[in-house]
Amino acid sequence: MILKENNSPEENFRQFTDYIEEVKELLSSDLWGNIFLNCSKNEVLIFWLLYRKKEVNMSEIAEYIHVPLNTATGIVSRMEKSGLVERMRSEQDKRIVLIRFSSKGLAQFNRLIGQLMGYMADILSEFSPEEMKLLESMMSKVKNVLKNEKKKEKNEKKVRKIIIE
Repeated sequence: MILKENNSPEENFRQFTDYIEEVKELLSSDLWGNIFLNCSKNEVLIFWLLYRKKEVNMSEIAEYIHVPLNTATGIVSRMEKSGLVERMRSEQDKRIVLIRFSSKGLAQFNRLIGQLMGYMADILSEFSPEEMKLLESMMSKVKNVLKNEKKKEKNEKKVRKIIIE
């Protein structure tokens, strides 16, 4: 895929979508299943949060994955039913329920990280040192564009008025 400044936006978009189609075909369902171990995006994010903080309450999970509390509760309930997480009462305040990895969940997370690290090592080994610097610079720019879009999104959110007759 080579996006050029002198290409029309439509041509660049077509090349980008063609590239996505090619890569999509390379990620077989077996490979995708191996990487994410049949976890949803929110489950992977909850795994990451638990890895970083060890134990969290439901409000922290809902805030972290940007969903309402009842949605986070449903996700955690499914994860608990699958044996990936466990709920426990806080030692300091028995009213607070904390979520943490179960031994099965921690093992699954470790397999997930191992798979991702293996694939990343294989991919990055194909890059020269100059290409690595370029990739780092490009990823930084992508992150900045996405941050700016997020800021715009927050600024554009307005209260919607509903007229009731």
